[in-house]
Amino acid sequence: MSRWEPDARGRLERAALELYTERGFDQTTVAEIAKRAGLTERTFFRHYTDKREVLFFGQGMLRDVLVDTVTAAPDEVAPIDAIGTALEAAAELMIERRDIARQRAAVIAANPPLQERELSKMASLATALTEALRGRGVPEPAASLTAQAGMAVFHVGFLRWIDDDNAKPLPQLMRESLDELKAVTAARRPVHQSHEPR
Repeated sequence: MSRWEPDARGRLERAALELYTERGFDQTTVAEIAKRAGLTERTFFRHYTDKREVLFFGQGMLRDVLVDTVTAAPDEVAPIDAIGTALEAAAELMIERRDIARQRAAVIAANPPLQERELSKMASLATALTEALRGRGVPEPAASLTAQAGMAVFHVGFLRWIDDDNAKPLPQLMRESLDELKAVTAARRPVHQSHEPR
């Protein structure tokens, strides 16, 4: 086998997702992933610590983009708008990976332990955003509420993006989802309004 391994990480990721989809996550081994990618197990472990990390490898980069964008937002920007800008920046990272994102989501949805790991990832991102907002002087509970709302917007926008019927780019869906949240929270009319005549 050649020592030159172009895009080894990408080849391993694609091979893993194919196998997880075909056989299931639990039934797939590292050896099978490496073989499908045309690489060695040693190469696999140079890029990933285990087969689960293939699905969660980008978490650190995603967190850094979210936090850095919130931190860099001008002081006059409202906390929720700083979060919105961060979500759009994160979306730009993912925009070329829709097919992979769709495969990954399906694999996670079929495996309860992976679902728990995904929830833990989202909680970790919310915590990081909360700290970034506190660093901007946003007090509690506003910092936590805003960060949690931001991750809810991220989740909804992402699910809309991987929907087969949706052709809109992810950054646009993040903006739209945030606008929907703002519209709901700004509404003055009670949700349950009496229709009795005055």
